[in-house]
This record gives sequence, C-alpha cells and structure tokens, in this order.
Amino acid sequence: MEVIALVGPAGSGKSHRAQIVAYQNQCDLIVDDGLLIDREGKIRAGTSAKREENKMAAVRRAIFLNEDHREEVRSTLWSLKPKRVLVLGTSDDMVVRICEALDLPHPDRTIRIEEIATPAQIRLAQRKRQHEGKHVIPAPTFEVKKTFSGYMVDPLRFFFKRDHGLDPVTLEKSVVRPTFSSLGRFFIADTVIAAIATRAAEMTPGIGKVGKVVVESRREGVLVDMEVLPRYGFQIFEVMKAAQKAVADQIAHMTELNVLEVNVEARRLLVE
Repeated sequence: MEVIALVGPAGSGKSHRAQIVAYQNQCDLIVDDGLLIDREGKIRAGTSAKREENKMAAVRRAIFLNEDHREEVRSTLWSLKPKRVLVLGTSDDMVVRICEALDLPHPDRTIRIEEIATPAQIRLAQRKRQHEGKHVIPAPTFEVKKTFSGYMVDPLRFFFKRDHGLDPVTLEKSVVRPTFSSLGRFFIADTVIAAIATRAAEMTPGIGKVGKVVVESRREGVLVDMEVLPRYGFQIFEVMKAAQKAVADQIAHMTELNVLEVNVEARRLLVE
C-alpha cells in the first residue's frame, strides 16, 4: 500500500482540492480531519474534527488519539484494501502521526499545497476560513448531514476532466459553517422544533388538529413523535403519510437538522 501526503497550513484549501488530487494520483481513499472518505466522496468511517468545539479537541480528533475512533477508521481502511491512500495534514509530522495511528506506511511522496494552488488562491481560502468560518469536507452534502446535524451545509459541485479520453467526473464537496462562534454556541430548542412540526402537520390537508409532540435531539439528528386528529372523510393512510413527509421536510428546510424519524399517530377521527 502506498501513501501520498497532501500538506499545507490550516485553511489553505487542502480539503477543497483533495478529491482532484486523489483522482490525479489514483488514490482509493482519503484521510482528512478524522474522516475516511473514498474517492467518490462516500464517508466510510470516522468522525470529523470539524464537529469539535475547540482547536485542541479538533487536533486530537484529526490525529486519531481517541482509541475507538482510531480503531473504527483503521479497521475499515484495511478491510477496503486500497492500493493508494491520500493523507491530509498541516505538517509532515502530523501526516506521520496519522499514518502511525492507522498502521499505514510513511508517505512515499508529499504534495505541498503551494504546488497545486496559487498564492492568491491560498490567501482566499484562508480568508474565508478566518472571516466566514467556512470549512470544506470532500464529501456530498447528503453524506455530511448525517453527522453535521444542525450545521449550515452547502453543496459545491464541480467537474473534473480526466486524462486518456475518459469521461469527466462530477464531484461534490460540502461547505460547513459551524454552529458555534465568538458570540456563543448556537442551538435550536426542542420547543422550536415541536412548533415547526405542529405547523407543518396542521397545514396538511386532512389533518384537523395536532396533539402531543415529543422531540428527541441527538448528536446525529432529531426524532419526532406526534399525535394528530385526522378529519373524517379523508384517506387516513395517505393523510398520515403526507403529514409525516411535510414535518420532516419543514424541519430539515428551516433548521438544517438531520431528521432521523418522524412518527405520526392518529388518536381519533375529527368529525366536524
């Protein structure tokens, strides 16, 4: 197994260019900020350091100091039997520590961010990190939202033209804006989620009233249990199904939370 390192200062654009570098160097997997990602952008294992609430915790996550995290990524990586792995780090020493944690050989080759990005591009990336808090994860938004519930996540698609007459590849990355800042930590109260769920259900044709709504918030997303009173004369199954979808869609749209489950229970028919 070969290892290629991509090294550059924090916020210099390494994650932004990771998939292209992986394709250009035939790397099967990418190790970036605590995540194991394949070349197509699927998160195979790990937890992103970008979820941590301070720099120290992020560094510990990125270099796999947590035993359970390290073992999850290491075992998955070796089970996939990659021929070549791309490891991202802010320094040569960081890459070596990651390789040793995951039982990988030391890098066969190191690519510096200055070799693949202009000074102006690096400055722009660093400015966006410092002033806008933008972090890039080389994975599609639907993958990222599974572990970044409550974060503002924006998709970023681009085309990569391969050599030897092969068809272009469409790659997708995600831009993440953390929920915390110098002004304090941002969170969405369960009462707000319940209010959104209630309103979404009430707007569904065939739903007369909404009763009890229970919200369970987890790190990976939210679960909603709610009681409704369908109106007499409607197809109950179709109404419940429509209400369930409306609630899930509205919560996801208005909060960026990952909706794990919406359970809708009909208590009785509303006859008016």
